Amino acid sequence: MIYFLDVILPIPLQKAFTYHVTEAEAKFLKVGMRVAVPFGKSKVYTALAYKIHNNPPLVYDAKTIYQILDDAPVVTEIQLKHWEWIASYYMCSLGEVMRAAMPNAFILESETIISKNERADVNDAELKDDEFLIYEALQYQSSLKIQDVVSILDKKRVLPVIQGLVEQGVLHLQEELYEKYKPKLVRYVRLCEQHKSEEQLQQLLETLSRAPKQRQVILALFTLEASEQKPIKVSELTKRSDSSSAVIKTLIEKGILEEYYIQTDRVQFESNGNEDSKQLSETQSEAFNAIEASSKNKSVTLLHGVTSSGKTEIYVKLIAQQIQLGKQVLYLLPEIALTTQLVQRLQNYFGEKVAVFHSRYSGNERVEVWNNVLGNLEKAQLVIGARSSLLLPFSNLGLVIVDEEHEQSYKQFDPAPRYHARDAAIVLANMHKAKTLLGSATPSLESYFNARQGKYGLVELTKRYNNVLMPDIELVDLADKYKRKRMKGHFSDRLIEEMAEALDEGFQIILFQNRRGFSPIVECTTCGHSPQCPNCDVSLTYHQYRDQLRCHYCGYNSVMLKSCQACGNATLDTKGFGTEQIEEEVKELFPDKQVSRMDLDTTRGKYGFDKIINKFEQREIDILVGTQMLTKGLDFRHVKLVGIMNADNMLNFPDFRAHERSYQLMTQVSGRAGRTDVRGKVLIQTYNPHHNILQQVSTNAYKEMFGEQMNDRYNFKYPPIYRLIKITFKHKDYNRVNLAADWYAKSLRQVFKTNVLGPEFPPISRIRNLYNKNILVKIPQQQSLAKTKEAIKKIENSFNAIKDFRSVRVVLNVDNY
Repeated sequence: MIYFLDVILPIPLQKAFTYHVTEAEAKFLKVGMRVAVPFGKSKVYTALAYKIHNNPPLVYDAKTIYQILDDAPVVTEIQLKHWEWIASYYMCSLGEVMRAAMPNAFILESETIISKNERADVNDAELKDDEFLIYEALQYQSSLKIQDVVSILDKKRVLPVIQGLVEQGVLHLQEELYEKYKPKLVRYVRLCEQHKSEEQLQQLLETLSRAPKQRQVILALFTLEASEQKPIKVSELTKRSDSSSAVIKTLIEKGILEEYYIQTDRVQFESNGNEDSKQLSETQSEAFNAIEASSKNKSVTLLHGVTSSGKTEIYVKLIAQQIQLGKQVLYLLPEIALTTQLVQRLQNYFGEKVAVFHSRYSGNERVEVWNNVLGNLEKAQLVIGARSSLLLPFSNLGLVIVDEEHEQSYKQFDPAPRYHARDAAIVLANMHKAKTLLGSATPSLESYFNARQGKYGLVELTKRYNNVLMPDIELVDLADKYKRKRMKGHFSDRLIEEMAEALDEGFQIILFQNRRGFSPIVECTTCGHSPQCPNCDVSLTYHQYRDQLRCHYCGYNSVMLKSCQACGNATLDTKGFGTEQIEEEVKELFPDKQVSRMDLDTTRGKYGFDKIINKFEQREIDILVGTQMLTKGLDFRHVKLVGIMNADNMLNFPDFRAHERSYQLMTQVSGRAGRTDVRGKVLIQTYNPHHNILQQVSTNAYKEMFGEQMNDRYNFKYPPIYRLIKITFKHKDYNRVNLAADWYAKSLRQVFKTNVLGPEFPPISRIRNLYNKNILVKIPQQQSLAKTKEAIKKIENSFNAIKDFRSVRVVLNVDNY
């Protein structure tokens, strides 16, 4: 009988690809194992075994697989089901989900190996210079990689030279797969068996009496072994004996010491987790009981608790319950920045049971977390992570917590799969028959709507922990302040006054401005020209600390201009302000205070966040200026004042969620103030203090905001009343994008009539030299989502069949908000 294997390749293919396997391989293989397979002319990919069957493919001859890479599956069956759901709901391929889910070290790709053809008779004199250099290198080495050839010839384009040598029969090419994950081995030492008894040890010390350094090492090892009762690291021994590794090497060579290696995880947490969680207050206990009651008949519960109401402590109690039952818990956070503070808190409670997973981890670290979760090990019972952690191989999930569920960072925008982590987590929990808890001080309209409709359970926490008062929020009218000349730079007299008072009392301050850089616009005061990015339709932002102009969309940068490119006058001025400019102004206003900045520019390193947050917690920083990274769930005990520098640029944004987002952002920032006995103060600077949203923020009126925004959503047919699918067209030719989008929109209108908006250029229509054009498809509640997607897929296939449109990239984004 002939056996075939369907595999998922980590590339965007619409179907699984079929390969031929032998009977023995078919019996050994299980769904979820990795196999190396040839694909295309000469590529080798790592693919996932998906289905074993006896039906040959109809259109092509099945190739045979190269090798099986695993002894046991690395992906679970429930995980594969979840991937299938993500692929069908978010309209992408399984390969794209696989690429997003699996650590890079698991997805091996081939590297081309160049070796000498031993049989060829080569005349050196006939070879060109470049060819001779490669040939000569192969006299000393058995094989070379493409990368090696690039460095030997010191040029980027080496393929033509290699191709020429292959045609002459001088070289062989072959594709080889490399295992990318390397386990971390730690070097340990111990005394050799023959020296272990007392007499032999005495003898040894006597023979070493003329080598005091070596003798010192042996004595140090002896005391360490006696006191620690665990293997001794080489690094520890050198430190204890105050000697060098050369001395230890000599002892190993003499056969007195022997070395051995133990594999360890790269990320290890020191805490032993013996701290007891705090007693819940009365209101917290009520909320905790309400969540438990709600979980009995609803699989999803929304916890709407004001900022600083102690939601994390309730989560801790729920996590402890699941861990006692031996279940796994997934704790999702919107940003890596948050993990720092939270991980420390949870380690104090749960010790080594905590694993962390996010994109700042290296490939090898991610593999280790993956394997720990897959093996259902104790050290990965509680997984904390950003959105990608919900794609890990859970086998026994009991609870999923989505903290700050309203956050837009949960939505993946590029590349595919463009999933929303909150929604995908709810589906994952359902597959595991687990419960989901969504927590937020400012829930998204969708979640709150679902809770009001009875689809989710709803639990509300209206008081802060320890009955601390909500901060006092004051709106400052900038128009009035400018008119009365009461501004110093971008600071109103009220803000300076409050800052001085807070600093005198020994408190810390957070200033929020949602723009990084020094100034978003540089403009010539003579002719009005402003330097633009050559690749995108945006003006360049001035970054003072590097004295350069940068584009925040494509990364293009140039040195700051001295004179205007249009009229030649040296009259360039900066308009608007970012975090850098605020930081500089604060330093001028309060020269003796420590000021720091937290935005994308200052937190690029792996530990960038940790450093700033730890310094702020240790009170080494008095004033912290930052972008929205500051707004989310961070807990600082000594912040009394929060200043929002300009509320208007958030409100006047061309997006149907601008008002909801502004409310959430401002409420979250305000929540960082006064989290202890002293009442916090929030100052919001705005040109429009009578704006409804600002009034609602200042009175903490979430329900009024919800009612008002829902009215708009009903009237204008937006989520959660209607579903949205956004279709984006990208191409470097302006006319081709227009034609393609018009054709697509016409086809959509034949099916969906008036529920198609566009095609329309977005506010920034060209990014990275590609023109973008959008179409929005609105889906009423009674319309079938699956059939809508089917219709769009059919249109997509007809679109791709038209030769002129093939080069236009089409991006389908389901629930694009």
